[in-house]
Amino acid sequence: MDSFAASRSRVVDMRDAPGITLDRIHLNYADQPLFADFSLHIPGGQTTCILGPSGCGKSTLLRLLAGSPHLACAGEVRFASRPDACGQVSWMSQNDLLLPWLNLLDNVLLGARLRGELRERDRDKALSLVREAGLSGCEGKLPAALSGGMRQRVALLRTLMEERPVILMDEPFSALDALTRLRLQNLAARLTQGATVVLVTHDPLEALRLGHRVVVLGGTPARVFETIDPSGPPPRDPGDPGVTAHYAGLLARLMSREGE
Repeated sequence: MDSFAASRSRVVDMRDAPGITLDRIHLNYADQPLFADFSLHIPGGQTTCILGPSGCGKSTLLRLLAGSPHLACAGEVRFASRPDACGQVSWMSQNDLLLPWLNLLDNVLLGARLRGELRERDRDKALSLVREAGLSGCEGKLPAALSGGMRQRVALLRTLMEERPVILMDEPFSALDALTRLRLQNLAARLTQGATVVLVTHDPLEALRLGHRVVVLGGTPARVFETIDPSGPPPRDPGDPGVTAHYAGLLARLMSREGE
């Protein structure tokens, strides 16, 4: 969870979930152009999954949307009628960023604790999410006593507790086994319904299960190679026509992008 998201008042009305526009973004990384005249619109109130080979700028794109002060770029990122992400965003990075001196439950409740707004209903909700995530009995354990997959689940629950209208997630299910991944994907899809979600993943099946829209990035500098709008509402079953109609072709196109 990012520091600015934890320090501002909570926004819970998902009807206000904004669309996001990246307009003519220019950004260099290690003296090489990562984005050059890059534009993309992300619809409000939907889940957009970003796919592409390693190094094509997917995680950097999330940091741009989060308003990272460490990225010097030209162009504009607009949140509907607002010019920035202030107070609207919850961000789950690839690293779980759990506080090692807090137990599992207190890490899930970190946002409310930092705002000084911890209520009994927050604790009840957190305990319910812990049970749904298969972590019952571990509430008092410190992060050092948790496996990598368990830590990732805690980071996901902490993000979902924030109830922000914009949710950015970078490979949120990558460390989970197949069955746990499906269960947590379903949980995340239910709890983020109506929010503007941008989810970075390397898994085309995950993208097709969860995305209202799938955006395939590639190249140097990065560009959009393809946009897919699977049929039917997420989360889709792996055998759903909205998944099977696109999976083989999408996998082939992603493999062809890996060599670029």
